[in-house]
Amino acid sequence: MPSLIVEPPNTQRFIMDRDDRNRNKNIGKNFMCRLQCMFSHSSSSESRLSLEDTQQWSQSLEKMLLKQYYGLATFRNFLKSEYSDENIEFWLTCEDYKKIKSSFRMSSRAKKIYEQFIKAESPKEINIDYHTREQIKRNVKTPTMHCFDDAQKIVYGLMERDSYPRFLRSDIYRTLLESLAADATKG
Repeated sequence: MPSLIVEPPNTQRFIMDRDDRNRNKNIGKNFMCRLQCMFSHSSSSESRLSLEDTQQWSQSLEKMLLKQYYGLATFRNFLKSEYSDENIEFWLTCEDYKKIKSSFRMSSRAKKIYEQFIKAESPKEINIDYHTREQIKRNVKTPTMHCFDDAQKIVYGLMERDSYPRFLRSDIYRTLLESLAADATKG
């Protein structure tokens, strides 16, 4: 009968921590490959991702999302890798919703947004309080371009306090910075 070797708990924790670090490092490398493919198709140097732009992402979530196409794409991919992309998807959907001019399209789109993000147990349910959820439920009956504003502010605050700091500490962001810094010293 084969004997079972049991390692001390500290050794198991070390092995698990090492495995997690290796997995995260590989995630960062794989993500870098995807980013390089995405960004290398840019022909002009102005539209290429630069170290300076990437460093500016750490100044504010607003600067990264609103002024940096690559920042938004990178943050979005980071959230997808963490299975927590519902907040950015909702926020972007609301930004698009505000551009709708037709009242018929606005009504139709408001109902879809409610069903997808707001309604309890919805596929991409966002984390908002009961009062806000109920207010939106009423607003969707006669939608305006501002009917999701309260929820959008809540979600933005959640991203700013939680997801964004995690992104800045992530292997994905650090690996991207290191890679761009290495490229800058070569070129």
